Amino acid sequence: MTTRDRLLALVVAVVWGLNFPATALALEHFPPFLLAALRFTILAIPTLLFVPRPKIPFGRLLLVGFGLGVLQFSFLYLSMASGMPSGLASLVLQASAPFTVVLAGVFLRERLTGRQVIGVTIAVAALGLIALHRSQTAALLPVVLALCGALGWAIGNVATRRAGAANPLHLTLWWSVVPPIPMAVLSFVVEGPDRIGAALGTAFTADALPADLGLLYIVLVATLVGYGIWSRLMATYPSSTVAPFSMLVPVVGVLASWAAFGEVPDLVEVLAGAVVVGAVLWSSRPARLSHEPVPTPVDGVPVPVLSPGAGDAPR
Repeated sequence: MTTRDRLLALVVAVVWGLNFPATALALEHFPPFLLAALRFTILAIPTLLFVPRPKIPFGRLLLVGFGLGVLQFSFLYLSMASGMPSGLASLVLQASAPFTVVLAGVFLRERLTGRQVIGVTIAVAALGLIALHRSQTAALLPVVLALCGALGWAIGNVATRRAGAANPLHLTLWWSVVPPIPMAVLSFVVEGPDRIGAALGTAFTADALPADLGLLYIVLVATLVGYGIWSRLMATYPSSTVAPFSMLVPVVGVLASWAAFGEVPDLVEVLAGAVVVGAVLWSSRPARLSHEPVPTPVDGVPVPVLSPGAGDAPR
C-alpha cells in the first residue's frame, strides 16, 4: 500500500470517527430508520439525475448497497437509539475488520501475510480489552445490534472489492440509491407515521438545528468523502490490507465523544487505543525489500496489489 493511500485511509478513520457524535446529535431528533432513509435519499436524488451508473452487474451494486447501507446503518442507528454510547458504538462497529478478513478469505480467496495476522490479532485484542472495560456502560442488546451492523459493513466491503468499479466515487453514490426504500418502509412500519410526521414537521426549528447539522455531516463528509476514499481503496487493494484501518475509527470516536458529550476515556482506553494505532500501521507497512515490478495502471485505473499468495484472488 502506498504512503499516499495509507494517509488517505487515516483521513477516512478521522472522518468516520467524528461521524459517531454527529450521528448521536441527529438521533436526538430523528428516529433511527427515518434518519437512515433521509441520509440516503438526500444522496440518491442527485445521483439518479446526474451521475452515470457504474458499469458493474446490477446484482453486485445491490449487494454493496444492502451491506453498507441497509444492514450496517439500520443496526448501528438502532443500537445507538437503544442506548449505545457513541464512543462505544465506534469501537464495537470495528468488528467489521476481522469479519471482512474472514469473508474475503472465504469468498475472494485472499490470504493474509504473517505481518497482517500478527497486527490484526494485536489490534483485535486491544479492541476487545476496550470493549470489556466499557461493557459496563451499555446493555447487551445494543452491543449485539452494533455487531450486526459490523457484519453488514464487512459484507459491503467484500462486495465492493468484488465489484471492481472503475470509478469508486460513482459506486459510492450509486449504492446509496439502494437503502432509501427499504429504510423508509422499516421507518413506516416500526416507527409509525405519527413519529415520522413529528420529526419532519419540526426539522427546521431551532431545536432541531444540531440534528440537522449532524445529518449534513453524515451525508456530505462521512458518506461522500469517507466512502468515496474507502471504496477506491477497497477496489485497489486486498480487503485484508484496507480493512484493518477501520480499527483506528474508535480512537477518534472515543476522543470526539469525550469532547462532545463528556464520555471520558480512562488510562486503559488510551493505552489500548495507542496499541490499536500502532498495530494497524505496523501491519500495513510494505516489506523493506521487494524485487517485484510495480503494476502499471491500466486506462488510469490502479492495478490491485495483492498480498503474497493471493495472486489468484478475483479482482
